[in-house]
Amino acid sequence: MTTPDSPAGRPRDPEIDAAVLGAARRHLAAFGYDAMSLVAVAEEAGTTRQAVYRRWPSKAHLATAAIAGMSRAAERPDTDNPYNDLVAELTAFFNGVTRPNGVSMVGSMLQEGIDEELKELYRARVVAPRRARLRHILHRAVQLGHAHPEADVDYAVAACTGTLYALQLAGRPLTKAWPTRTAALVWRSIGGDPSFM
Repeated sequence: MTTPDSPAGRPRDPEIDAAVLGAARRHLAAFGYDAMSLVAVAEEAGTTRQAVYRRWPSKAHLATAAIAGMSRAAERPDTDNPYNDLVAELTAFFNGVTRPNGVSMVGSMLQEGIDEELKELYRARVVAPRRARLRHILHRAVQLGHAHPEADVDYAVAACTGTLYALQLAGRPLTKAWPTRTAALVWRSIGGDPSFM
């Protein structure tokens, strides 16, 4: 079975895929996107640059695939409690962006002159799935009667992640309470009461 980054033909070796993605994550964390070298990634993964390019046609494809592989937003199932699902999703987001260079990678997406291919792939593979998962959770809260039927879900989705960036820009420390505090804030913003969940 092929993926958007793999041409038709001989099946890919999943062990090489995993090794390359793991090495790419480590290099992104250690050096950032601009300094990440595909040659160094291939060497650490025990393969060749050509093998990397057969799987991911550019550095942008590899970097965004590596980051998306950590998120897995679309794979988290619903439970019978959408508030708990919201806390779980925000916890996963928090753990992702507070890893080494996590927030700086997000910040680079906002810079002028950033590679358009990188920006588009990051939005499609990382931002869009997470926003879709958050939107699904909040719409489900409305459908189940836990939130106001006319709740502004679109802005609530933006608030889910926006508070983290605002705190970072203000130089405020992020604590492990961020996911639960943000979930409670967002839940109230859509007319819900987290104390009943």
